[in-house]
Amino acid sequence: MTTSNPQSNASCLFAADDDVPVPYMRRTRDWYQALGYDNPYRWAHFIETPFQALGKPLSQSTVALITTAAPYQPGKGNQGPGAPYNASAKFYEVYTGDTARDHDVRISHVAIDRRHTSMEDSGTWFPLPALRACVQSARIGRLAARFYGAPTNRSQRHTLEVDCPQIFNDCQQDKVDAAILVPNCPVCHQTLGLVARYLEARGISTVIMACAKDIIEHCGVPRMLFSDFPLGNAAGKPHNPESQAATLELALQLLESAPGARTTMQSPLRWSDSHAWKLDYCNVDHVSPDELARLRTESDKAKEIAKALRKQL
Repeated sequence: MTTSNPQSNASCLFAADDDVPVPYMRRTRDWYQALGYDNPYRWAHFIETPFQALGKPLSQSTVALITTAAPYQPGKGNQGPGAPYNASAKFYEVYTGDTARDHDVRISHVAIDRRHTSMEDSGTWFPLPALRACVQSARIGRLAARFYGAPTNRSQRHTLEVDCPQIFNDCQQDKVDAAILVPNCPVCHQTLGLVARYLEARGISTVIMACAKDIIEHCGVPRMLFSDFPLGNAAGKPHNPESQAATLELALQLLESAPGARTTMQSPLRWSDSHAWKLDYCNVDHVSPDELARLRTESDKAKEIAKALRKQL
């Protein structure tokens, strides 16, 4: 008679202790302190969370897409695949786009995971074509006439007092019943968390497709589909239509089935066989002092560019 080896079984069943969702709030706090900024950012955090159940079946609903991706702006520097952070490519006001057309929207302006993300396939952050396919298959009734671009704004007050009302007004004009929100960087997640809360409190059901679990749950939103992927891939794996379709379907199921506020569903998809990518993002233990000094200089330059752009508004 043979017996199994408990340790051997454990190695098959247990994940590594650090194979957990990236702690983005702690990482970014430690990162900026290491760069020399001594005023830690206070992330949005609420006790109560609004919740609006779908008022009609998805097959009869008008669904909107809300993104933090930026329209490509020729003459504003490198915004292509693998581009470094580009403050010039940011936008500071809500914009809209025709959902019947394709759009070149990019994420070079946000603090995504550039080491592990190719930025080649917009289907990973802008699932407009996948939503059109859902209309064709009658999974959803119709798309809103426009999608909405939400600025990545560190000012929570500005987001709540300016951007959220604008997006809500646009949704009302387009007779939106439900919205799918797809953030990219850490602050993007907070921004769309605030937008989701605002819409939900005014009768529009929402679901956030997210990669930064801690930020969304700290904020407190009605529904979140969490994909344990590098930032910039909340809508699925790049060049993998099956992953993108499956991720969107999970978001739609969550939109239909969430029993109440603060419902999180985790996608079963894994980014790769190794979890090593989770150890890199804004990890001060992986960066030399000289590299931190260089990055501080780059950060200061980016802040000056952003300051100049805001003055032009």
